[in-house]
Amino acid sequence: MHLSGSPFDFIIAFFGGLLASFTPCVYPLIPISAGYIIGNAQKSRIKGLFLSLFYVTGIAVTYSFLGILAVLTGSIFGRFSSHPIVNLIAGVLILIFGLSMFDLFHINFALNIKLPPNIKGSYFSAFLLGIVSGLMISPCLTPMLGSILAYLSISKNIFYGGFLLFCFSYGMGLIFILIATFGAGLAGLPKPGRWMEIIKKICAAVIVLSGVYFIFTAIRRF
Repeated sequence: MHLSGSPFDFIIAFFGGLLASFTPCVYPLIPISAGYIIGNAQKSRIKGLFLSLFYVTGIAVTYSFLGILAVLTGSIFGRFSSHPIVNLIAGVLILIFGLSMFDLFHINFALNIKLPPNIKGSYFSAFLLGIVSGLMISPCLTPMLGSILAYLSISKNIFYGGFLLFCFSYGMGLIFILIATFGAGLAGLPKPGRWMEIIKKICAAVIVLSGVYFIFTAIRRF
């Protein structure tokens, strides 16, 4: 991703979210959430589509807020946020998050959050479930989310920060939307296995390379 905020960044964020949905962190949540939506869609694909859109939008709102907060936090420091040392710190953080995805060590920010009991099948309930689900899986997504937030902390564009996480969320939620709309595909989901670990390692490699890029860029600017 470029510091200038290229539109290509949003495409990368979307496909990054799509890859995240196939990691051991998010994938087990798919049958639960998609099953809830399908169960309340009353065999209507249109309702299933809209319920899933509200659900994913709930996740997107949660992560977009984090993106905006990261931009605002970085902007508070003004010129300091564009200093090479800040870029170096961001690069080191991204590198650490990437290495943690290789299971060299673990970063755990566990949240004790449970799904609301007896939640009804309204659009607002789906939206609320999305917000709660986003909070539930955010600790598990710490390496990926942390890398994006570290990158956004040196950005000064609030809209860019929020929309980048919005695209990431919809990339991650695409499989929820497809399954909830075409519910018959739920039984055809691939079983969890080593292929998810491979995807996780691919994501880790991309994050590590991004961190190294930021570090070398900062060093050249000194």
